[in-house]
Amino acid sequence: MTKNTICLWYEKDAEAAARFYAKTFPDSAVGALHRAPSDYPSGKKGDVLTVEFTVAGIPCLGLNGGPAFSQSEAFSFQIATEDQEETDRYWNAIVGHGGQESACGWCKDRWGVSWQITPRTLTEALAAGGEEARRAFEAMMGMGKIDVAAIEAARRG
Repeated sequence: MTKNTICLWYEKDAEAAARFYAKTFPDSAVGALHRAPSDYPSGKKGDVLTVEFTVAGIPCLGLNGGPAFSQSEAFSFQIATEDQEETDRYWNAIVGHGGQESACGWCKDRWGVSWQITPRTLTEALAAGGEEARRAFEAMMGMGKIDVAAIEAARRG
């Protein structure tokens, strides 16, 4: 296990979430499963308690902790995309498998984890500052999934 790992609390489906992420994003994998050595408030001895996994190169630990806590938008994965095809592929995988759309490139997977599917052209426009950033930002504010062509048009003015 690495020195710094993101721990995500799931009600009971950490393994299913980890397998979905590994199937969906490159440089992602499921590692070790650790089973509960005895009964605990939201599970039984032998249940999967934690799952080690990687999402786009980021080490994570999924904890099946029960219903005491839920995910929130205060934490999200931001996935940089190169074009509309890649943006669509990730967005559709998350939303199309029980997730839900939000605004400005954000969506949630079926476990409540928030994702920002962010084309690099948007990040570059915002980093440019000035009028280019303002135009791209205003275009983004009206979007759910980011429309790459619309952002590029806004960048040009």
